[in-house]
Amino acid sequence: MAQINVEVNGRPYAVGCEDGQEAHLMELAKLFDRQVREVSQDMGQLGDTRLFLMGALLLADELYDAKGRLAALQVEVSRLQADRTRIETRAVNALESAASRIEKLATSG
Repeated sequence: MAQINVEVNGRPYAVGCEDGQEAHLMELAKLFDRQVREVSQDMGQLGDTRLFLMGALLLADELYDAKGRLAALQVEVSRLQADRTRIETRAVNALESAASRIEKLATSG
């Protein structure tokens, strides 16, 4: 297990993570640090615990919204896939019908 130091609101914190996940954890820490600093600018210095709580709640709210958008997009993708399947089926049927008519014309002429 790897251990890295991250900085949140100007303070260092030692955090453990799986080997190979260090860069990802650093990016997450930077995201959280930006959120905490934004809360601090908007609300003033509240103490680390309250700043962290507010930062985490704001990030959780963003995650909740993103999950809702993702779910709506997944529904839309499913609808579009079903539409595509119906259109492809209609196209295949039209082509088969046209081919059948052409064959009849070719054999009767």
